Amino acid sequence: MRRHRATVYMAGPLFTGAERRYNVHLAEILRSLLPDFRFVLPQERAVQFLPDLCAVVEDCLRQVRDADQILACLDGPDTDSGTCVEIGYAIALGKPVLGYRTDFRGSEIDGVNAMVRYGCTEYLVAPSIGHSVEQLAAMIAEKLSERKQ
Repeated sequence: MRRHRATVYMAGPLFTGAERRYNVHLAEILRSLLPDFRFVLPQERAVQFLPDLCAVVEDCLRQVRDADQILACLDGPDTDSGTCVEIGYAIALGKPVLGYRTDFRGSEIDGVNAMVRYGCTEYLVAPSIGHSVEQLAAMIAEKLSERKQ
């Protein structure tokens, strides 16, 4: 079995077709840029538990607990509530959280709620108007690979 340098849980909204496609695309790029990292994409796991949403939640929290790092999508007029729970849980566990935002709408601090923004260990802003998913992935890969494991 291959040993990974780190396991990264990818927290973020996964309810629309657009969100799911974007998550998969970002995960594919990150997996190619950082082949020694394991990226856990909740939507890839949730299918086995549906329609039991309680089991989905339990699995998501287990994956946060088992991960070395959390990568959190903070897009939307307000960050996805499930993502906020995952960030809070990661903070309580002492896990590093790298938050990113591609949404160019503004809010309290750097586009998001202050608790979410300052709960993140690091924060990247890559507005979709000027940044491609490939550029975002390169920024994320750089930050993740800088962290000591």
